[in-house]
Amino acid sequence: MSSIYDFTAERMDGTQQDFTDYQGKVLLIVNTASKCGFTPQFAGLETLYQQYKDRGLMVIGFPCNQFGNQDPGSNEEIGNFCQKNYGVSFPMMTKVDVNGKDAHPIFDWLKEQKGGVLTDGIKWNFTKFLVGDDGHVLERYAPTTKPESMASDIERALLAIK
Repeated sequence: MSSIYDFTAERMDGTQQDFTDYQGKVLLIVNTASKCGFTPQFAGLETLYQQYKDRGLMVIGFPCNQFGNQDPGSNEEIGNFCQKNYGVSFPMMTKVDVNGKDAHPIFDWLKEQKGGVLTDGIKWNFTKFLVGDDGHVLERYAPTTKPESMASDIERALLAIK
């Protein structure tokens, strides 16, 4: 796989999302959880999405239950929680694994593109990947990185859209 555009994922509504639909956009891909200390970051992610979507930003959430059993609900329950509590309007995919033999291929590719500080594996919920309009990873952010602190990187990536 050579770029993010080589992948597909299942959306919360059960339809397939072909990432070629996002060509020419800047993507912020996040593994999320509904019962995590970082869950309030949904609000910041939604703020970024609203602030920059008209300029070409797409935030994409992938719920994951691999860390501390912090997203045990069904896809429907997760989607309802995100919308009700944080007004999430950006696309949410179905729940996936991000590490191990059952990891979604998109996360294997993202980790291969930008390894972590101590390990290439994802260490916790709300690890974030910023993907440029060319389909390649620009930055990887730790779970502790607040969405608002990524605004300058997002703006720089948006200015580079061809």
